[in-house]
Amino acid sequence: MSTVIEVSPHEAKIIIETHGPILLDTRDAHSYKEQHIDGAMLAHDSLTESLIKKKEYNRSIIVYCYQGISSKDLAELLSKVGFKSVYSLKGGFTAWKSTFLENSVNTGAQDKAGQGS
Repeated sequence: MSTVIEVSPHEAKIIIETHGPILLDTRDAHSYKEQHIDGAMLAHDSLTESLIKKKEYNRSIIVYCYQGISSKDLAELLSKVGFKSVYSLKGGFTAWKSTFLENSVNTGAQDKAGQGS
């Protein structure tokens, strides 16, 4: 039985504000560099191995991808190795972006695009 909990962007934001979880972005490096949730780390094999070796199983972890589907695999792995509070962002970064970022300018690329208009 899975102990991974799917959370909405609003629920994830509450967890971020109250528990200071580890945020793992499973998208590709280019997408991560373009825009990501503040405080998120780009998930890669060596980071995952490091987290597992540290055995900080009581730390909350939120994992996300583009649409909230592929990140579930990493979330399941982290849950199986012993992390107690593992969350998968429902709808992924797409849902986060449409909920919190659509009307704000918060990346260098967007800032440059808006100059001189």
